[in-house]
Amino acid sequence: MGRAYQNRKESMAKTAGQKTRLYSRYGKEIYVVAKQGGVEPDGNLSLRRLIERAKKDQVPAHVIERAIEKAKGGGGEDYDTARYEGFGPGNCMVIVDCLTDNVKRTFTEVRQAFVKNDAKLGTPGTVGHMFDQSAVFVFPGEDEDAILEILMMADVDVNDVEVENGMISVIAPHTEFFKVKTALTDAMPDINFEVENITFVPQNMTPVSGEDVATFDKFIAALEDCDDVQNVYHNADIQE
Repeated sequence: MGRAYQNRKESMAKTAGQKTRLYSRYGKEIYVVAKQGGVEPDGNLSLRRLIERAKKDQVPAHVIERAIEKAKGGGGEDYDTARYEGFGPGNCMVIVDCLTDNVKRTFTEVRQAFVKNDAKLGTPGTVGHMFDQSAVFVFPGEDEDAILEILMMADVDVNDVEVENGMISVIAPHTEFFKVKTALTDAMPDINFEVENITFVPQNMTPVSGEDVATFDKFIAALEDCDDVQNVYHNADIQE
């Protein structure tokens, strides 16, 4: 599971696009979360988590503050969530999450990314049941047993703890996000999370190799070029 998440994270990093696009996506998401759940991070845990993630991704403070100020105004844009599911190159499974003020436009752009890159757009629920919404933490370390003990002592429900290449991955139900973070931070005050997020983790991986690798990269890049796309999740295990 941890490796699966790292593979996805690494592939997305290759096509993350320019900083302005990243800032725009964070600004839109912060605005929506603040408008829906309140503008105070202490009272809106989703907003607090999102701001922490934005800061880790080096989003400037003025981008965060502007989005929250816009949410305070009560007016502004109305965004709808949209989720698209299907199969990518090599028959891997893909989930695309969007925030949009024009569903028709977003559907057209996402569909084109599928059609032009040997991918097949499915109906809602096509592949979603093969992913688990999970809290994922990745940080340097070697002793998975010690981490598991810390979490068990804190009565945290954990799905998986594993070590690979000097990095420990902890995967837990998404409802356990703050319990996991608190337990690890209390036990190891100097811990440095490379990843701390709620995401969709695939239940199994699909090898993608040969010519499908280049097509897959083009496919992900095409999705990332859509301004309304916020996140792309997949189960591709790239065979370099």
